[in-house]
Amino acid sequence: MRGLGIDLCEVGRIERELKRGDAFLRRFFTNSERAYIASRGQMGAQSAAAMFAAKEAFLKAVGTGIGGGIALDAVEHLPGGAPVYRLTGAAQARLGELGAERAFLSLTHEAGMAAAVCVIE
Repeated sequence: MRGLGIDLCEVGRIERELKRGDAFLRRFFTNSERAYIASRGQMGAQSAAAMFAAKEAFLKAVGTGIGGGIALDAVEHLPGGAPVYRLTGAAQARLGELGAERAFLSLTHEAGMAAAVCVIE
């Protein structure tokens, strides 16, 4: 194991951001993530919260955190089935710097909270 990260995100906070317009989505999410969130209807905020937590968990696992040189949209959650990351740019490069090959992801949400765990191997 090369890294471990966890993050917790309040769904209500994401709901408030979504009500303010699409700037939040455009800043942190890829086109395919935004399409998935939109397709989820009333569950969109919950999905967005889990995806946001997944991004932050990855940044913690690789030791950079937010503002450490990896844009959140370089860490993409692929919906459908078991949760999976698709990494691009600096996110993929950071795996190489760590001598790692994969980033594993687990997501959960309950009672207005979404959580993600990332293991770097």
